[in-house]
Amino acid sequence: MRESLRRLALDEGWSQRRMGDSRRVRVELLDGEHITVELDRKARGADLLDKVCCDLDLIEKDFFGLLHAQRGDPRVWVDLNRRLSKTFKNEPWDVKLAVKFYPPEPSELSDDVTRNQLVLAIRKDLLEGRLTCSAITHALLASYSLQAALGDRAAAPAAALLADSGPLPLRVLTPEMEEKVDELYRKHKGQTPAEAELNYLESAKKLPLYGAELHVASDVQNVDIVLAVAAHGITVFRDGQLMNRFPWAKITKISYNKRTYTLRLRASEFDEFETHVTFRLPSTTAAKKLWRCSVEHHIFFRRETPVKVERVTGFPRLGSRRVSCRRTLRQLRTEPSAQPAVVA
Repeated sequence: MRESLRRLALDEGWSQRRMGDSRRVRVELLDGEHITVELDRKARGADLLDKVCCDLDLIEKDFFGLLHAQRGDPRVWVDLNRRLSKTFKNEPWDVKLAVKFYPPEPSELSDDVTRNQLVLAIRKDLLEGRLTCSAITHALLASYSLQAALGDRAAAPAAALLADSGPLPLRVLTPEMEEKVDELYRKHKGQTPAEAELNYLESAKKLPLYGAELHVASDVQNVDIVLAVAAHGITVFRDGQLMNRFPWAKITKISYNKRTYTLRLRASEFDEFETHVTFRLPSTTAAKKLWRCSVEHHIFFRRETPVKVERVTGFPRLGSRRVSCRRTLRQLRTEPSAQPAVVA
């Protein structure tokens, strides 16, 4: 009996050592489904993203990233250059697949799978309140979703279809909305799923917050604002109203110091010197998150190739200054088959 217990203990120890060579990661996909991925314990975030994209047959993977929760913040991007074991502690590691860089022109995407995933991401943004739009746009987007998922409208009323497929947030679902969706859905007769999804994206890209990463801040007068970082630059919103735009072409430097986030702006034809615009963030961590988001978006949408971000002299280090951008939008357009370059 004692010998049997000893063998059992040895077998369990060997099994645990074998399990120690790999880690389980639970990934929530954009359609709400979950998959489990096993990776080597030394795998980096990029290895996990590549594995998930491979499972989904996603070719244009540089638009995507992985989110996880950290210290009460549910939307922290996984560092693609860092070992996952340094980011997560307890198994299973939980992450969410998400679109990190929303293409400004969805029609330029080369793959139907990418377009489908982008549609799912926008629908999720609408359902979770990160993206807002008018009632008529809600109805239009929902009608394209139904056409893409179900084809030409059958005898079933839109109310039943909306309840089943859920392309609309419950807060906007009213009898009047159902009638409008049904009316628009009828007009899409003959559109293929790919055509309906592209029309969905062409409508969504016109929304002010399309593809924007939102950061709560305050201006120099201590007025609460929201900074939206997206493909074209940084936009300032107050009480939902657009207050100012800072295109990437106008921004010459992005920096932060403790809770202060600063943009240095190129002098205009009416100004003699460069100007600085300063904002206050709730914490140093929030300022660093905004800085990193801004730099990554600037690199992806404005640079020809990824660049190494150096530490700013006189500023506190505050952790890694690496950014997770493997290929830029220009590289994706000109070198679709090239291997991604990692910024160390």
